[in-house]
Amino acid sequence: MTVPTTPTSSSPSRLSAPGVIVTLFVLAMSACVLGLVVWKALDARQTVLAQSETDSRNLAHSLVEHASRSIQAIDIAMSGMADLLKYQNPQPDRFNTFLANTANALPQLREIGVFDTLGNWRYSSLPETPTHNNSDRDYFIYHRDHTDSNIRINAPITSRLTGRPSIILSKRIDSPDGNFKGVLTGAIDNQYFSDFYKTFEIGESGGISLIRSDGTLLIHWPSMEVGKDLSGTQLIQTRLKQSLAGFYKIDSPFDGIAKYFSYEQTTQYPLIVTVAIPEDQVLATWKSNLLSDVIVASVLLCTVILLAALLSTQFRFRLNMENALRERESRYRLLADNIADVIILLDRFGNIVFVSHSVEFVLGHSPKNLLGRSCFELVHPDDVEAVKAASAQLKDLTANRTVIFRTYRDDKSLAWVEVNFKLATREIDRDKVEIVGVLRDVTLRKSMQDELTALNSKLAELATTDGLTGLANRRTFDSFLRRAYEQHEQMSMLLIDVDNFKGYNDSNGHQAGDDCLKRVASVIADATINTPALSARYGGEEFAIVLPDVSEADAITIAEALRLRVRALEIPNRASTRGHLSISVGVASRNGLTSNEAVLVGEADLALYEAKRRGRDCVVANSALQREYFSAGFSHNG
Repeated sequence: MTVPTTPTSSSPSRLSAPGVIVTLFVLAMSACVLGLVVWKALDARQTVLAQSETDSRNLAHSLVEHASRSIQAIDIAMSGMADLLKYQNPQPDRFNTFLANTANALPQLREIGVFDTLGNWRYSSLPETPTHNNSDRDYFIYHRDHTDSNIRINAPITSRLTGRPSIILSKRIDSPDGNFKGVLTGAIDNQYFSDFYKTFEIGESGGISLIRSDGTLLIHWPSMEVGKDLSGTQLIQTRLKQSLAGFYKIDSPFDGIAKYFSYEQTTQYPLIVTVAIPEDQVLATWKSNLLSDVIVASVLLCTVILLAALLSTQFRFRLNMENALRERESRYRLLADNIADVIILLDRFGNIVFVSHSVEFVLGHSPKNLLGRSCFELVHPDDVEAVKAASAQLKDLTANRTVIFRTYRDDKSLAWVEVNFKLATREIDRDKVEIVGVLRDVTLRKSMQDELTALNSKLAELATTDGLTGLANRRTFDSFLRRAYEQHEQMSMLLIDVDNFKGYNDSNGHQAGDDCLKRVASVIADATINTPALSARYGGEEFAIVLPDVSEADAITIAEALRLRVRALEIPNRASTRGHLSISVGVASRNGLTSNEAVLVGEADLALYEAKRRGRDCVVANSALQREYFSAGFSHNG
């Protein structure tokens, strides 16, 4: 046993100890505060970015759904028109009126036009059919040279009719023999998407883009830029190949600002919608909160410094008190030889340097034979570590520890002793630290305590459990049910009866019957192990399970599982028509009509009675009985 040396009050190291402790305290607290601020800042930033990603992705999804539905409505209308024009050549006045009505019905559609094989206007939703030729348009050339019948979303153009940027949707018209018969077009004014996009608050530098899958910019809000080639961007080159939707950070190709960027591509059309929100806007709230945290942390650090100053004062006061106590300690040395307990004095290595004469009466040892021996020679090997652990906690002169261990009497018999020991210094040599201990024989007390503990454990077990099955007994069940009813608004209970058990007992004997109940109880106990539920023997061959916070549906599931597990035991029972042992289960759950726990038990009992009436080996819920009752009553009244 090694004892720390306690220097005198004049020692420089002792004088500097408070300063070292205070410094370490300030450093530790400062590190904790700063660490907390850094951790909170990083966690809050991650949370803000995660929320921003969720919001941005949701907005991109909403916008892409809007774009898809806008195109889809026009696609459906144009597909019907193309089929009509394939086989018919309707009168211009009637068909132009039809086109105008269709354009008016679809707010996103500005106009619809039909061109013949030469690019001349055949039909139009406009009040007057234009006369210019459109054979030079890319979409006309594409449909003339390709047999693709799907709707085509073309690059944005400036309308020759209105002079405004437009998105042209075009569709090839075939003749019945499959030859080119013309082109059907629908024009969407860019302002339609712009008016919709500006309803979303994405900040001054935020942006929403509608892009064709090849990278052609159809519209960018709020700049209203169109036609830009974005095919070389990371979005087109890599991201879309990995996923149709995503979120990442970019430097905007429109204004060069760092932004968090979400995108999503429709599965129905070659369209991509992107939402870009500036990084400064996303992190603005986080930066504001971080500033508040820094201010709070500064206040805390100032408080720590103030506390450190007070702590330093307390340390110095404590050292002065220790000196005063050591001066008085020598006055009580005389007591060592005048008390019935054994007083021992150990050096810093755990060797006995003094032992009072009472050791001869208590343990039968001669004091002279103990001097110079290690105290651990008298400690039972199994208790040495406990004694060492207690002595290691002696850090200063004010600390004391009590430990109970086994020791050897002079006749080699074992005795239980209790030792209270502490550090001490002598009046004439304050640099020399020793250990003072007070030892008393507690063998009789320990024996009585062990007996009492064993008896209490046995009594507790007997008072709460059923002696045959090991489950909770009826008294424990009633107490648990009452508490559960008071504490839980939702609860269920199962009342279980072993079917035809009297016949089993009569044919196999009571010993076999007891073994049967033990096996069934084991299955029931497994259902509630490591759960807040309680399984109990209710009486005779009846068992009960209380299920706090369990609905009736879940309780029925548990009951069915128990029933099947008991059947799986395959215990033969000649008294049963099925030839094997089974159980019937009644289920009841607390509801508005359940006034107390006794009512709940009664409902479970009624359900159990019904299960046995139905032929046993089944589960019946009380709610089912009530529904049958009301149904029967309704039919009778009807």
